[in-house]
Amino acid sequence: MTKKDLAVELFRSFQTGKRTRKKIEIKQQGNRATDPQLLSDLLSDLVQEREWKSGIAEGTLFSTWPKIVGAEIAEHATPLSLLEGVLTVQTSSTAWATQLRLLAPDVLATIQSSAPGALVESLTIIGPQTPSWKKGIRTIRGSKGPRDTYG
Repeated sequence: MTKKDLAVELFRSFQTGKRTRKKIEIKQQGNRATDPQLLSDLLSDLVQEREWKSGIAEGTLFSTWPKIVGAEIAEHATPLSLLEGVLTVQTSSTAWATQLRLLAPDVLATIQSSAPGALVESLTIIGPQTPSWKKGIRTIRGSKGPRDTYG
């Protein structure tokens, strides 16, 4: 088995003029591939081909959060992450966290109707966070983090 050098093969293909080209598919509408196409059609085809619909819907959820939940709730609650269907929302105070936990089914229904492509199955509402010594996703039980070295 001989080892092939990509640069040498490219050089030889340019010398002989045997370059390979991808075949461009012609649309069913009878348009030639060189005809101008609408940018919106190309982008929608790209989104559908690469299966980006749910990612775009999730991004839209984060960017239009005040419109979805209302200005008052958006002022005191911020979406942090959406992992495996669980939307984590952080509130400005524990009182707001308690109120949103009581309203969670209504807020979830509003989110699901406003952002249909985003796969939000449940809400996790947390209050304001204090500074943490925890760094990273893995920790050792019983350890005090960097304070272990203080004595």
